[in-house]
Amino acid sequence: MVSPLVRNLRLFMAVSRTSHSILDVATPALTALVWLGNFPPPSTMVLGLITALAGYTAVYALNDLVDYEVDKERLNKGGPLDPADYLDTVYVRHPVARGLLTFRKGFLWACFWASVALIGAYLLNPICALIFLFAILMETAYCRMAKVSHLRIIVSGFVKTSGPVAAVFAVDPNPQPLLLSILFLWFFFWEVGGQNIPADWFDVDEDRQLGFRTIPARFGLETAGRIILVSIIATLALNILLFVLLPHRVSFFSIGGGLVAGFYLLLLPAYNLYKARQPVLVSRLFNRASFYPLALLAVILFDRLFLRT
Repeated sequence: MVSPLVRNLRLFMAVSRTSHSILDVATPALTALVWLGNFPPPSTMVLGLITALAGYTAVYALNDLVDYEVDKERLNKGGPLDPADYLDTVYVRHPVARGLLTFRKGFLWACFWASVALIGAYLLNPICALIFLFAILMETAYCRMAKVSHLRIIVSGFVKTSGPVAAVFAVDPNPQPLLLSILFLWFFFWEVGGQNIPADWFDVDEDRQLGFRTIPARFGLETAGRIILVSIIATLALNILLFVLLPHRVSFFSIGGGLVAGFYLLLLPAYNLYKARQPVLVSRLFNRASFYPLALLAVILFDRLFLRT
């Protein structure tokens, strides 16, 4: 007999946007490798990967649970037609609000992964556990601000940067404040320009009807496109600045590879969206930007494993 968990696995994966969660794990992995300039101890790598996956799984599930009423309201109004090539629609969007997964099951799923993440974070460094709790509070605040202010995008930036900042404390108990600030801003602007505003772009018409406060709904698509482009340029500039200021040497291959990845995955689709503002270009930017940390991680791993003696 198939257990309920196995039978509903696809829905559990949907509520946690597993395809996106797996990609996001590359962000703290990239951060730890960049920060140290070398591989952390094996125990730290294994525990860190488990903790990161659990943390992202829990936070994405929390988003759907806290936004339950908001998503139901959107769906009752007809809701947006999700593009087929949009990464977050690999599984069905908002399964709890659609009634495909009960709120109780979603809540238990989120609690389980949050517990795993909290224990793992504490074992890595108690500060990491505090950062995870902060991320949960910020994610809740972000969802609750849907009809309050478009400045909730700042809160979203804090949530998405929690992973890489926690990764720093997992491998360095006393990080240099200036470098930590640059790293924070690097991922903050990636989230703003490559993830948050493009995601809100999909729902702009419905958001306006329902009174939701987002950058595209508040300022229009032209201004949203401009903010995206500026944020992406800032992302690439901060990436280079961090690599240059790190106390250990970052190779020209890693710097150049990072620029190539940033150009193809971030700058080119952001510029095309700014010029044309077509829906297909929004999903292209969102999808490519989602692979940016993974691509940069691959570049640095290749450099460490095959180019350095």
